[in-house]
Amino acid sequence: MTLWAIVPVKPLQRGKSRLSSILSVTERTTLNQSMLINTLKTLKSVDEIDTVLVVSRDPAALAVARDFDAKTVLEDGNPELNTALRRAAMVAKAYYANQILVMPADLPLVKSEHIKAFLALSGKAPELIIAPDRRKDGTNALYINPADLVDFYYGPGSFKKHLKAAEIKGAAIQIVENEALGLDLDLPEDLQLLTEIESRIKTGTAA
Repeated sequence: MTLWAIVPVKPLQRGKSRLSSILSVTERTTLNQSMLINTLKTLKSVDEIDTVLVVSRDPAALAVARDFDAKTVLEDGNPELNTALRRAAMVAKAYYANQILVMPADLPLVKSEHIKAFLALSGKAPELIIAPDRRKDGTNALYINPADLVDFYYGPGSFKKHLKAAEIKGAAIQIVENEALGLDLDLPEDLQLLTEIESRIKTGTAA
């Protein structure tokens, strides 16, 4: 069995536009790059993952990915996220990937042990393991086995859409809810929560 991790990445200078009220363009670019690097380092340290594939229309993001020996797919124009993921999945399947893990690059708390525990829930196909965002609306981590089990439905309400798609296919479903996989940085309140969590960790009062 071959597992590919797919990481979709928005342009580093344009991503996280909803944080523009508190972060400058330079600060957002630095944040996006640091989160991408953290994600790549984390994924590369997980033995269960055979290959990491980054899909983006930003050559700078793809250059960072290649620094970590990840495969890359350059998107032309301004494709919708699900379209980009479908193309990346086609590349993975062309290389005989049996399983796919979609992992966004904006989960600042994720460490290798979180991904290992997430993947350890895998049993046998057909199956879907999913981690929603902390609002239980979006999808933060998505494991599908086999690789073509369901289509991608990222965007508003994607958590329930992915669940429904898996149910229709009769797949086994496991939902993972924890702080590390649930916190993505989209809004100023998310960044504030990250600061509070990191403060708890430093003072030894993390839950």
